[in-house]
Amino acid sequence: MRVAPFIITLLALWLTSYSFLASAQTSVDDVVKQSQSGICHTPSSPYYDRTKRFTAYPNLKDCLADGGRLPKGYKPAASARSDEVKAYQRSAFGRWKDDDDDCMNTRHELLARLSSVAVTLSEDGCRVVRGHWLDPYTGRSFLSADDLDVDHLVPLKWAWTHGADRWDRAQRERFANDPINLFAVDDSTNRRKGAQGPMDWLPPNQAFQCQYLTRFQRVLRIYSFQAAARQRIDAQRQRVCAETTVAER
Repeated sequence: MRVAPFIITLLALWLTSYSFLASAQTSVDDVVKQSQSGICHTPSSPYYDRTKRFTAYPNLKDCLADGGRLPKGYKPAASARSDEVKAYQRSAFGRWKDDDDDCMNTRHELLARLSSVAVTLSEDGCRVVRGHWLDPYTGRSFLSADDLDVDHLVPLKWAWTHGADRWDRAQRERFANDPINLFAVDDSTNRRKGAQGPMDWLPPNQAFQCQYLTRFQRVLRIYSFQAAARQRIDAQRQRVCAETTVAER
């Protein structure tokens, strides 16, 4: 019986499989893991080995760009490229401004402007308390300013990952306070939207979706956003607006 050649063949196959598995394990160990809660863990993270269920990314930049975030208080290893650890922070866009020094910031200036009736102000005259607003996202009307959020049509975090990370602070603050990028909307609907772009979220009021995308595209053209992002949104706008036109016939 020629057993030896058979054993040698099995041994060779086993060694090949082991080499492949070892290589695959090395590859997995090198990836950035985004946990189910959206936290990005590099191999230097203390939680890296504990993260068993995850989405793999080739680097930290891609993980953060896809909506991930760094662990609280965690600073990536110095070996990580600086452009890959430039995580979004709301403070990068400043706060609501009061350009005319009348004590009403951008939020309340917008609420006063969008109300269809004369607004009621707080005792100090700095805040809008009541009025009448039509929320374009839901088609519902509101009387109390407490029920409304002033939403950034192009979300700040979305903006950051599509070009705003390269703007200077003055441009980011101007963008965050620009009325063309602001709507007064139902607060619960706005919080469901979060930082999602149009590919992931559109207003539940279908009659407004074409206008929403048209306004979104207009903002992208005014500010320095990535060309690829502008092209994707424009293609989506054309499709949604065409569907809206057909539905209205």
